[in-house]
Amino acid sequence: MSKHIGILTAGGDSPGLNAAIRGIGKTALAIGDMHIVGFRDGFRGLMENRIMRLDRETLSSILTRGGTILGTSRDKPHKMPVGSEVMDMTEVICDNYKRHNLDALICIGGGGTQKNAYRLAQKGLNIITLPKTIDNDVALTDVTFGFHTAMEIATEAIDRLHSTAHSHHRIIVVEVMGHNAGWLALGAGVAGGADVILIPEIPYNLQSAADAIRKRQQRGTNFSIVAVAEGALCVDGHNTLTELKEKKIQAKEKGDSKGQKKIAEALKEFSRNRSTTTLRLTEELERMTGLESRLTILGHYQRGGTPSAADRMLATRLGSTCVDYIVKGEFGVMVAVNGNGTKAVPLEQVVGNKKLVPLDHPWIRAARNVGTCLGD
Repeated sequence: MSKHIGILTAGGDSPGLNAAIRGIGKTALAIGDMHIVGFRDGFRGLMENRIMRLDRETLSSILTRGGTILGTSRDKPHKMPVGSEVMDMTEVICDNYKRHNLDALICIGGGGTQKNAYRLAQKGLNIITLPKTIDNDVALTDVTFGFHTAMEIATEAIDRLHSTAHSHHRIIVVEVMGHNAGWLALGAGVAGGADVILIPEIPYNLQSAADAIRKRQQRGTNFSIVAVAEGALCVDGHNTLTELKEKKIQAKEKGDSKGQKKIAEALKEFSRNRSTTTLRLTEELERMTGLESRLTILGHYQRGGTPSAADRMLATRLGSTCVDYIVKGEFGVMVAVNGNGTKAVPLEQVVGNKKLVPLDHPWIRAARNVGTCLGD
């Protein structure tokens, strides 16, 4: 019997998404008796029944394209903005799944997408996911596609900023994406020869970073590159955030709805203030070292453009393998990278977890060995 497969891409865009779509589509078409349909703009497109037929012509020439031909959104099935309200549209999504006679739905995305896909799996839908994010923080997979390209882009940016920092005797602070995990800042920082690298996993002492820069000055080097993950926090900021999270858990356990609301507002305020953290850090380093300091925020530049060969290969491999799992009838899983192969990881083990940088990771050791300051 023919199989009907749906695909959606959700969350932030990432290099390699089109390669994954192509890998799924071409493998399914090669097997035969498989019909592929894409849903536009993530879970919202599935809710609104907006589709794109993924035939050979559509899949042609998308391997090297950045972004996603399906479009994406961060809308959640159970919290979907509809007009002026936010509604639970899970049942509508399930109905549309059945309307298209889908045998499987492939959800491609990061941690949030894995969680939303798991909710649909709990409703009885045949769900399988692929891990993508430039942050590389999806649990239980060696790597996510999109990360390699973003690290190459961030490394190139650091390479280029070296010459300006050197010429003008400046500190250049480079803010790299990574809200909870420091893989991108750490990898690009080591590869680009950053002198200071600050990541969320290691709360930093600004005095330590300033001392490292001053030591370089004493050796006659009047410039420095500081790579900072957007989620990096100083020790005091990290302690404040940890305390708020603990209070939120305690309020939830006690059933204190008023307390939960108050803490949620405090967390929002903390998040708003957090957006200026790197700017304040840059200003403080200038004051503490006497070196002119400039901030460069790479932002969405890291996510755009042509995916690297490594990400094209990885996304194609995961997409192709995904179809193999569908043929075997293995659902409710994420297709994870496991060395040179893959493995099916139950979604229930993925959701609620993040892959953070271990403090004993070889990249951490390499950074310390070459004299890079990590702010501790």
